[in-house]
Amino acid sequence: MNECRIGIVGCGGRMGRMLIAEIAGTEGARVAGGLSRTGGLDLGALAGLGPLGIATGTDPAALVAASDAIIDFTVPDATVRQAELAAARGTVLVIGTTGIDAAQTRVIEAAARHTPIVWSPNMSLGVNLLMGLVEQVAATLGPDYDIEIVEMHHRMKIDAPSGTALGLGRAAAAGRGVPLEDVWVKSRDGHTGARDAGTIGFATLRGGDVVGDHTVVFAGLGERIELTHKAADRRIYARGAVRAALWAKGRPPGLYGMKDVLGLR
Repeated sequence: MNECRIGIVGCGGRMGRMLIAEIAGTEGARVAGGLSRTGGLDLGALAGLGPLGIATGTDPAALVAASDAIIDFTVPDATVRQAELAAARGTVLVIGTTGIDAAQTRVIEAAARHTPIVWSPNMSLGVNLLMGLVEQVAATLGPDYDIEIVEMHHRMKIDAPSGTALGLGRAAAAGRGVPLEDVWVKSRDGHTGARDAGTIGFATLRGGDVVGDHTVVFAGLGERIELTHKAADRRIYARGAVRAALWAKGRPPGLYGMKDVLGLR
């Protein structure tokens, strides 16, 4: 089996450094390069592995040309640009970026007509299993149970609710057969009145160095069911992203999720 050459966008950040180490330690994968604001830095040194003899670059097109797959956990504008470049060359793209809006989503969907793209709000196995459970429970319990999603992340996270929380909300809405956008309540403040039946609420907490906690609450009369996932190490996301890149190499163009990668559907 040929090695999958994997490039990393934002390789100087915390997740980027973890991705370097994960790729370097995964059979069948090889570090192809990385983008950072400062070019010329050794990728192995960045990840604490010792020199790899591969320097960081600043040219996204050059990284795509040198890679079989690109992993991007950066910001929406950069991710959209990577999607366009990947589509032009047929390079696999794995997207872990959150906060992507509707217009940017359309660009990614268009790019997926030309190359395999794996896009998930969360790359961990546990979270994707949780999403499947949430959809099943929402469908089984029906509208008599109120759904609230509570998430907490570190103080530096820039988007809210988290992409994972929204993904859990979409799973719950799918279980009920409705679009999430028709039923979500992203914030409450002041005199809000009684809770509207059928809505899916979100509560966001930020503080400290929390990697990511998510709880989906199904609250009925006389009982409450809570499904929770707590991430203790960001390496779970790096492992999932590398697994997705290896899985997508050689696949036909299309927009895939971690459920596809993990064989959960």
